[in-house]
Amino acid sequence: MASSAVGAILAVLASLIITANVLVAIALLRLIHKSGSKGLYFVLNLAVADTMVGFTVVGLVIDEFSQPFYPPQIFCVLRMAFVTSSSAASILSLIMVACDRHLAIRKPFHYFQMVTGLRVGVRLVGLWLVAATIGFLPAFSPAFQKTPQVVRPKCSFFSVFHPAYMLSVFCAGFFPALFLFIYLYCDMLKIAAVHVRHIREVEQAGLAGGCPPSRTTSDMKAMRTVAILIGCFTLSWLPFFIASIVQTICPSCLPYKVIENYLWLMGLGNSLLNPLLYSLWQKDVRQQLSQLAAALKRRVLLRLRKGRHFPGRGTTALPTVSCLRLQD
Repeated sequence: MASSAVGAILAVLASLIITANVLVAIALLRLIHKSGSKGLYFVLNLAVADTMVGFTVVGLVIDEFSQPFYPPQIFCVLRMAFVTSSSAASILSLIMVACDRHLAIRKPFHYFQMVTGLRVGVRLVGLWLVAATIGFLPAFSPAFQKTPQVVRPKCSFFSVFHPAYMLSVFCAGFFPALFLFIYLYCDMLKIAAVHVRHIREVEQAGLAGGCPPSRTTSDMKAMRTVAILIGCFTLSWLPFFIASIVQTICPSCLPYKVIENYLWLMGLGNSLLNPLLYSLWQKDVRQQLSQLAAALKRRVLLRLRKGRHFPGRGTTALPTVSCLRLQD
């Protein structure tokens, strides 16, 4: 019964993650085609990575509803490798987005010269290589695999990966990312404070000329986006990583089912929050989504209007009467 409940929750979560990220990805593609902004490719990559997270969850849903499954060792290693690599790609994409916004604030006049298509492509390729290395390292190195003592009913992190590997990933992956997020945000706060001080000095000198502080407004929007991403990332993943470290060091201190059935779901929820945040806070993405919805509505109404003309029940043409017959 508990397995069915977890499977149902995972199924709903996977459906929402895939749907939300696909819609945001389509909106971002339209926005990139319209504006040509190279920095949006990092946000698009985040949507792609979160979509992959949703597809990996679909595999776990099948496992939950197929219990007892008793999968082989290599199957579980590959299954968890895909889950780990897609989650790592999502976290690394968040870092890329934060770094891009930080660069846009720190060097606004050189941003478009520095963020070129080639550099963005190299960073994204490197991101996926690092994510794949993190996820598939146990598949290529049996030393990072945990030898099962009994036949496992399903695939899980703690029954597949060696504690040393999990501890290394948690300590060398999550916490450096969190500290980098905090550093970038604090530096953005400092830069924004300097911009605000300069604008106040110009206004006091009477040189503002009534011009709106567009630079500061843009900075505040970028800071707000990064702050929300950092907050949601921390709230979603921090309980899972801390509990997993405790479980790795002291297996009897915390039941791993609590981590896998509850805390891990919070981490997966971050892949759903990311597209919702961008569609809510980014005006351009919200406009593209509204245009998509309007276009879809027009297509549906057009099909409904066409559907009213039933085949074989067309209106019968009225007989024509010529002018000569009327004269007769």
